[in-house]
Amino acid sequence: MSDLALELKGVTRTFEQGGRKLSVLREAEMYLARGEIVALVGPSGAGKSTLLHIAGLLERPDAGDVVVTGESCANLPEADRTRLRRSSLGFVYQFHHLLPEFSALENVMLPQMIAGVAKSTARGRAGELLEMVGLSDRATHRPGQLSGGEQQRIAIARSVANAPAVLLADEPTGNLDPGTAGAVFEQLLKLVRGAGLGALVATHNLDLASKMDRTLQLLDGKVETV
Repeated sequence: MSDLALELKGVTRTFEQGGRKLSVLREAEMYLARGEIVALVGPSGAGKSTLLHIAGLLERPDAGDVVVTGESCANLPEADRTRLRRSSLGFVYQFHHLLPEFSALENVMLPQMIAGVAKSTARGRAGELLEMVGLSDRATHRPGQLSGGEQQRIAIARSVANAPAVLLADEPTGNLDPGTAGAVFEQLLKLVRGAGLGALVATHNLDLASKMDRTLQLLDGKVETV
């Protein structure tokens, strides 16, 4: 098995906008090793979300390849891309996207059950993850009964419920006040280190970026090490 959790090789993505072509990614290259957490920075509109969507197999590049745990995804059919999203990729967004009608515990159980895990096993792992993010006492609460920081910590727990190799986070603390953002990031860091997965975190928060292992900058469609 490859020591690299994720690679982007020569990834190019162009959009049509007002009759003009807008090159967002230009043969972008990057790698993400297992056990490391990497910041992705860049100005608004630089294409950070596009890069994360392509890395997460949510959209296809116009050219280039995405390699997830050693498996080339360039020519994979959609069914296999879906398989990889379920088994090897986890996602955290700026907005938590928890299901409001389910409890915290049930929200963390759901992705496991969709992947075919038995309910009792999913419940046990969900409980362990909630304990890891310090929210065991909130397991039966629905999202509407939780603070923004608590909801985001549950979203982080949910993102690693299926033990992915790669965690992709798009401004995971961008909707939180600075104090809460710091606490949530510490929980994210704890889970990444504990699970040994690779995490790519898009952020505008340079203080948080400085706490990660490396910082990559997306500028003019290229990924550069800062």
